[in-house]
Amino acid sequence: MPDTTPAKRYGVIGHPIEHSRSPQIHTQFASQFNLALSYERILAPLDGFSATVEAFFKDGSGLNVTLPFKEQAYDLVGPRLSRRARMAGAVNTLWLEEGQLHGCNTDGVGLCSDLLRVGHNPEGKRILLIGAGGASRGVVFPLLEAGCEMLHIINRTSAKAYDIREQVVALDPDASRRLSAGGLDDHCGDWDIVINATSASLNQNLPELPDARYRSNSLAYDMFYASEPTAFMRAAEQAGATHSKDGLGMLVGQAAASFQIWHGVEADVEPVLAKLRQDIGQV
Repeated sequence: MPDTTPAKRYGVIGHPIEHSRSPQIHTQFASQFNLALSYERILAPLDGFSATVEAFFKDGSGLNVTLPFKEQAYDLVGPRLSRRARMAGAVNTLWLEEGQLHGCNTDGVGLCSDLLRVGHNPEGKRILLIGAGGASRGVVFPLLEAGCEMLHIINRTSAKAYDIREQVVALDPDASRRLSAGGLDDHCGDWDIVINATSASLNQNLPELPDARYRSNSLAYDMFYASEPTAFMRAAEQAGATHSKDGLGMLVGQAAASFQIWHGVEADVEPVLAKLRQDIGQV
């Protein structure tokens, strides 16, 4: 007999939300395991996030959270946060356990898995992280957890970079040995991996860049993506980076980590990533 079990309901919540590729990603993941699910985009009012989440979970099973609600999701979950969410100060994945809302942040896991996928294991590497917003804080702990030799955060407003360092060290004092911060001109040494966590690439603008020195076989990684290499990627290669990659793999990787939380299975990111690259016009 055919399976008549109702499809479980999932979604992504944000404002705006029409640009999200999460429905496509999760639908393709589900097809790998013959899972029946629905996944929708949910536009929440800027002043109505909590109410929208509450209404969704009356019959919903899991939510991804995107801008500008990740910090509100963190506050909403309260004590039922994963360690990664506590370190990130933000939540991008919500689910229920025994009627209680739980939250995790899979952004950093998505980044680290993509770095491994493209052949640049963070372990033992010197990493320069440009930007000190939410995207930056979300990946600091996973990069440290992956075993990088040094992680240095720089930002135009250096105080914001120092704030992230202080917040992380307060939760994990051992991080103080490998985590440093400064302004854009404070980028001592040379680097194996340079990551752009600023939003400049959203408009194909070039972020304010330090005169960073790239080691041999180095990687310039932009958390954002477009149909063409971003301005950051092009500038980094001209400055001596051996390789450059965009953040589409990070997007699929963080989605795979959310999918595993909800369903307990590890999806294959490669075919999904290949389809996305085709859809946005990348060759």
